[in-house]
Amino acid sequence: MNRTGKALLVLALVAVVGMAFRVSWNALRDVATAVGADQTGATLYPLVVDGLMALALVATLVLTDRADKRFALRVLAAYTAASLVLNFVHGLVPELHGRSVDWTRLAEWDAVNWVLVLLATSLPVGSIYFGSDLVAKVLHHQSIDPANVEESAQIDAERSTPDLVEVTPEPLPALVERVADEWPEQVDSATGKVPIDRVVVRAVAAEQSAPRRATGRVPDAARSTRPRRTAEELLSEARRVTESWPVDQLTAEGIRKALRTSPDKARTLRDTLRAERAAAPAPEPVGAVS
Repeated sequence: MNRTGKALLVLALVAVVGMAFRVSWNALRDVATAVGADQTGATLYPLVVDGLMALALVATLVLTDRADKRFALRVLAAYTAASLVLNFVHGLVPELHGRSVDWTRLAEWDAVNWVLVLLATSLPVGSIYFGSDLVAKVLHHQSIDPANVEESAQIDAERSTPDLVEVTPEPLPALVERVADEWPEQVDSATGKVPIDRVVVRAVAAEQSAPRRATGRVPDAARSTRPRRTAEELLSEARRVTESWPVDQLTAEGIRKALRTSPDKARTLRDTLRAERAAAPAPEPVGAVS
């Protein structure tokens, strides 16, 4: 639908609402007079009921939050039902149709009359409360641009996708084979094998020299003041710190906390230390006879 068609549709809606408001005006004015309102109050009474219905309708169209929209719809439905009941009562009670309506009963039964009087007199107070709440919700409402939402979601997805990739550490036997293939000079000529300490040194060095994804400049306040340790220094410090640890306490988490290093390096150091202890000869018992 083009702009002209939309404008004509809105004008037709305004005309229908205006005519319906005029029809309902007479009934609500007579009901207000019947419950004790003066001439000025009875004239303004239709604006209290049908006016709040129009305000709730506008709030329903403007608000995008689901809870706020549901609240506006409930106010619109409640005041529409109240206006319908009062118009229905006006049609049933002939005494309300006179030009100069005086105070009269809205129903023959006392209980029903009390309920109708309570409904008619509580609508102005409800208009003050619900109208203020709806206006506050509309004024504090912030419109959401779909283009900005899609762009923000795309940026978040691009930033978080590399971080969600799970990195699995390379097993120790594979490290030994890779070191023997890529660095033949590390193979011990006597045993024909690669020592464990050389494996971890080469693995840590390769990890440190691997290209990393650029994430921007790190602020100076966020930079660590601790000097960067080489692979040899890291292994030496791990040996010194865990010298008195039992084998069952050589865990990657414990090494990581003690050395303040990354989880990958801690796992590699754990495997190295366990392999060294397994290859070391068992200590001779004290007091053994030679």
